[in-house]
This record gives sequence, C-alpha cells and structure tokens, in this order.
Amino acid sequence: MPPRARSAGAVIAAASVTLALASPAPATADTCGYPSPRIRDIQGSHHLSPLDGSDVSDVRGVVTAVDSNGFWFQDPCPDSAPATSEGLFVYTSSTPNVAVGDEISVEGTVSEYRPGGSSTDNLTTTELTSASVTHLGTASVPAPTVIGSNGRVPPDTVIDDDATGSVESSGSFDATADGIDFYESLEGMRVQLDTPVAVGPTNTYGEIPVLGDDGTNATVRTARGGIVLRQNDPNPERVLLDDGVVYGATPDVDTGDHFSAPAVGVLGYSFGNFKLQLTQSLSGVSGSLSQETTSSPGSGQLAVATMNVHNLDANDPQSQFDALADQIVTNLAAPGIISVQEVQDNNGAQGGPPDADQTWGELIDAIDDAGGPTYDYRQIDPKNNADGGEPQGNIRVGFLFRTDQVSVASGPHGDATTAVSVSDSGISGDRVALSHNPGRIKPGDSAFDNSRKPLVGKFYFNGEPLFVIANHFNSKGGDEPLFGRYQPPNRPSETQREAQAQIVADFYDDIEAVDADARVIVAGDLNDVEFSTSVGTLTAAGLTNLPATVPDDDRYSYIYQGNSQVLDHILISPALVTAGYDFDIVHANAEFSSRPTDHDPQVARLNIP
Repeated sequence: MPPRARSAGAVIAAASVTLALASPAPATADTCGYPSPRIRDIQGSHHLSPLDGSDVSDVRGVVTAVDSNGFWFQDPCPDSAPATSEGLFVYTSSTPNVAVGDEISVEGTVSEYRPGGSSTDNLTTTELTSASVTHLGTASVPAPTVIGSNGRVPPDTVIDDDATGSVESSGSFDATADGIDFYESLEGMRVQLDTPVAVGPTNTYGEIPVLGDDGTNATVRTARGGIVLRQNDPNPERVLLDDGVVYGATPDVDTGDHFSAPAVGVLGYSFGNFKLQLTQSLSGVSGSLSQETTSSPGSGQLAVATMNVHNLDANDPQSQFDALADQIVTNLAAPGIISVQEVQDNNGAQGGPPDADQTWGELIDAIDDAGGPTYDYRQIDPKNNADGGEPQGNIRVGFLFRTDQVSVASGPHGDATTAVSVSDSGISGDRVALSHNPGRIKPGDSAFDNSRKPLVGKFYFNGEPLFVIANHFNSKGGDEPLFGRYQPPNRPSETQREAQAQIVADFYDDIEAVDADARVIVAGDLNDVEFSTSVGTLTAAGLTNLPATVPDDDRYSYIYQGNSQVLDHILISPALVTAGYDFDIVHANAEFSSRPTDHDPQVARLNIP
C-alpha cells in the first residue's frame, strides 16, 4: 500500500490493531483448514469486493509485508481461480504490531479505499479497516507469484477492451486478456519479477518502470533498452517498482539497467498505477548507457534543433546551465538555431516581472564557457502568469541562434498581446514578410489560455530566408491514467492541443499562400505523440513530421512511466523536404536518472541551397 494521507472520499481512519495469542489453526496441504470467508472471497473476481461494507471475522492468513499504517497478509493455500487475489491489506492508521511470518486471524470491515478520494480517476484497493488481530502462531511466508514466463504472463497489448466507462460498473472481468484486470487479480499478493530490466530511469519518487524476463516478450523495444508506446499498444506488461514499504529499496538506475536479484514485493496501487512495493532492496547493475551525440552539419546545411530546458531560471545552480550548455555544444554540435521551451523569468517561481534576460544571458555565457560559438536570443516576455507552467515562473518559448551563421530579419519586435501577420513583400526570392519579428501567433485566442503562445521568427542563412515557429503546446494535465477506473481513458487536454495545432497550421498556410516554396520549420514540445490528432493537423497542412521518419526503436524523446514516446517534434515544409535533410533524436536525457532536463533534444540538418 503506498503512503497516503486520508482525504475526502477515502476510508475513515481505523482503530489500531490489537493482538491476542491463540493456538494455531490446523492446516492441510490443500485448504489450510481456514474458515470462511477466505481472503479470496473478500477480494472476489471484480474490481470491487462483493463484501464491501460488510463486517467479517476470522479471516486468516500469513503476514507478508508491514508498512507504517498497516500490513498485508495472504492465504497460503490458494485456490485454482486466477481471477481472485489471495492477498489483502489491513489498514491500521499507525504502525501495526505484527511481523512478517505471523499467522493471524483478522476481524474488521471490508472497505474499498480510493487513493486521493472519491472524485479521482483511481481504482480502489480492497482492505480491512477497524481491525482486530489475533495471533495464531508463525508460518512460512507464501511463495511469490511470478509475473512472467515462469508464472502468470501479463497481457502485452490490452489494458481493457470491453468497459464503457468505469471498470467497476461496466465490461467483463478478464484477468487473462485485460491488463487492468490481470493486476487487480494480484492486488495485495506477494509477487516476483524475474530478471527485471529498467525501461525508464528512477524517478524522484523512487519508482522504476521495469519489464520482467529481461523484456523477452515485450515489443517494440527501443535500441537502448526501453519500450515504445504505440497507437494500439500502451504496454501493459510494464510494472512500476516502488520503495513505499522499504524506503530506499529502489536504486538509481538508467534505462536498460538490470538488477542484482529478482524484484519481490506486494502488489499495491496508487496514483493511477499498480506498483510492486518491494519488500527487499535491490541493487542496480549498470548497462553503461551513454548520451548520444549528433553530427555537425555539412557544407550548405543549417542545423535547427528543439530543446526543452525544464523550467530554467537565472537562480538555478550553475551546474544546470553548464549541463545544458555542454549538451548544446557537444551533443548537439552547436546548432545554428534552437527552438527553446520552458525558459522561466529571471527569478523563477518567486514572483515578480516576467523578464528573462538574465536566464538567457546565463545560458549563453555557459555555452561560451563550454567552448561553443557565440549565440544570441530572441523571445517575447509573456504577461505575468498567463502562459501556464509553474505558477509565477512565466515559462516561454524562444530562439537561440549562432551569430556567425544566422541573422535575424529586420522588423519591429512583437509583444505579448499583438498577433503577428503575414504579407507579401513583392521581393523575388524573399516574398514573405512578417509584421513583427519575432511575433506571437494569435496570442489572444482562447486556444492559448493558460498556455504558451507560438513564436515565429524569420532568419537568414547564407542570404536565404527561413521561418521557425517555436511551440510548447499545453500539457496532458487532467487526462485520465492508463490504469485508471475509466476505460478507455478520457484525454480532455487533447482538445486544446488540437485547437493550438490548427492555429499553427493556419499560420503556415498563410506563409505558403504567399510563397509555396517558403522554408518553414515548426519545432518544439507539442506534448503529443506522432499519431495524435494535433500532430496530424500539422501534417495535413503539408508539413513533414521528422520523428515519424525514424525507425520505431528510435522514435522517442520522452519516457513516461516506462513508455518511450515522442512529445517533441520538428516538422518541415515541402521545400525543405525536397532540398534534403538529416534528422536525429539525440538521446541524452530521457533515459537517465541524472539529467538537466527530461526531454531529448532533436536536430534537423537542412540543406539550404
């Protein structure tokens, strides 16, 4: 059971456990001689207990794990029905007076606890509250159920395919084919993953997404050890290891790392995910994953990159600036133009004006100190607290550009509220003019409420004009989790991103209407995958999405709960496709537990004839 604070809609705190000594009950090899109800009767073959709200007594089992606010116990004589769990959590509100290996009898009330309260999307956990415990003796701890080839094989494609809303009230319970039902059938039980391999780094909560059996039965694996999120495959075989029971049980690992032993613990649920709460610590076995670097552009090529700098502000430690600068210079080979996202104002989330000149200046200085070329920047300060992100941080998009390679077209500098427009200059070879440079695209449109506004800049490389549109679409906040109670999950955040994409596509159309051969790059953190409607809106306008051109095992710039996926994109106009390009997703951040940002940058080397 994950650590929790009781909240509205959750089960009310129970009385502390009381202990009494009694003679152990006789047990047989098949049934243990336990009376009804058994733990499996309480769990039932569904997401909600058939005995929810009932008082039960003399529920017997062996303690398998102890937490600060309760314990798990398990029937050592399981039946042959895989759909019913043999384990159960007993909530005590304070440290229980039981130990692993105690054989006990419990009296209490069957309750369904929903982490976060009744209004959340989380599943419930079946538990006993108001518990009284009788000590029967000691017994061998039940062997863990193996999740994988040597035990119960989890579904590898489907989380749920028959519910039409809440899985608690719709669909069928299929612990063989549906991932959400498979893990529910193991809730509270002692389980084991053999040869686990990390498919994402250890996060700040001590959680590690892994695959069992070294990922043998999982597809599509990345070339560097992860697993790729696909349109019809959310990878339900992923399991999150957690240190909620044994603090520090999860080591710091990177994607592709292995472990010193099988992962053993009890299966719990919190924050939209089933989690294997480890009952014994693991050590990591490094796979020696290294950061990728990209090639320098060739003659006549301009390198254009996109990079999310993760809420960078001038008060961040110098090491943060140095790490980002080193990536720009070394891993990205000092691109000519960088579309930058998540630059905060000078004092970050401390409040005050939205100016970010010091933040940009410190990053440019760090690039210089790292041996890089001289960069300059262009951006527009947002209105205070109008663009989302961390409150008072005022994140924005902007451009870094090499002054030895690129120049900025003349024109008035835009502001936070003025929409940039396109006109025909009448100049052969340079027909597209911007009313402001840089300028914000429809900053007053409701599609960009509490979200970053796109920024377009016109540049020259070797005397040839090109346009870069920097983006940071709204986040996925508010979407329902993959393993939430509502299936299929609702994703309301998509509506705003689709509207944002349409506005960017319309602006691109305005440029193309003046010059069908215009060189246009749309780049940034679009917060959506390559098969999403929002990205599809941009490609439908005639742009080519470069991440979609790379092999499946390389197509990711972000890892969320073990799913490698593309959130960052570079799209280019037909003129640039025709001229030729090279493209690289530079895997330098997403796979690592120690990193300056959680997004991988991308670089397109564009032929500019």
